[in-house]
Amino acid sequence: MTRRRPINRSQRSLRRPARERYAVRQVGFDSDGTRARGSLYLPDRTDTAPVVVMAPGLGAERSFGYPAVAERFAEAGYAAFLFDYRHHGESDGRPRRLVSTSKQLADYDAAIDRVRRIDELDAGRIAVWGHSLSGGHALVTAADRSDVRAAVTIAPFTDGRIFLRTRSIKYLARATALGARDALGGLRDRLVRRIPGGNGADERESRRARRVPIVGDTDRTAVISEPGTRRAYLDLVDRHSEWENATPARCLLDLVRYRPIERFEDVDVDAFVFVPEDDRILPPARMTAAVENLDRATVVRAPADHFSVLAGDFEETVAYQLAFLNRAVGKPERSR
Repeated sequence: MTRRRPINRSQRSLRRPARERYAVRQVGFDSDGTRARGSLYLPDRTDTAPVVVMAPGLGAERSFGYPAVAERFAEAGYAAFLFDYRHHGESDGRPRRLVSTSKQLADYDAAIDRVRRIDELDAGRIAVWGHSLSGGHALVTAADRSDVRAAVTIAPFTDGRIFLRTRSIKYLARATALGARDALGGLRDRLVRRIPGGNGADERESRRARRVPIVGDTDRTAVISEPGTRRAYLDLVDRHSEWENATPARCLLDLVRYRPIERFEDVDVDAFVFVPEDDRILPPARMTAAVENLDRATVVRAPADHFSVLAGDFEETVAYQLAFLNRAVGKPERSR
């Protein structure tokens, strides 16, 4: 039985399925003219598998602990399509590591459209999966599409206003100034690209972008700056990744305007929501209150934090997810 060496610090103790239990195929797709890329995990001995479409959390790449989830899904008989958003990981797009909620929602749509064209997958049994910011995206996608059967969300981002209220006045003033300057710079670069001879705009944009750390200590103007979160996030980073802890500051303005909660009443599918009781980034009580607007939600609160769901609390969390998928999507049938 073959196993992979762990590629990040926080998952060294996780059980990884034998490679004989699944295959991995690299799949690309276009999203608004930009090439995005993902990994398709296919279970063994399944003729036509239900599929879970998965995307990483805020500022992350698909290699940051998420393959462990996809492998467990494949071991259980579900296919899993885990993709990088535009601007992230192996997908194209500049500036790098740009967090744009509208683009990421479009990427989710494009990823679902792509898996519907893959013969080995059951297009009638599609679930969406998200952690953190992608948890909010998964619920919005489920509200928008009639071909999504279920949604699985882990510590979901539900409301930018909550993000706003948990920050200090000093942080908000600094973040607003940096975000506005970066947004204006991005607008200027887009205009330059439309001018003949402006082909070097992508390189200039990357150099001029005003960036902030994705995760930092409490004294930094980082997107995530709650005590103790920096180490937990960085421990999930794939040791082979070229990822940098920086994102264009315009994302700060985008996040406070993003309100998935406004779409929750339109979600007409079974949804699973895991609320970590020790989450220091997204307040558990407000997360729980927000998902009360989901008519068909299974909400589980358990001792865990925002990132331990992919590390020390992985086993319990993934067991809940598989039990939900077996009920909401249908347990996969193995071929003989």
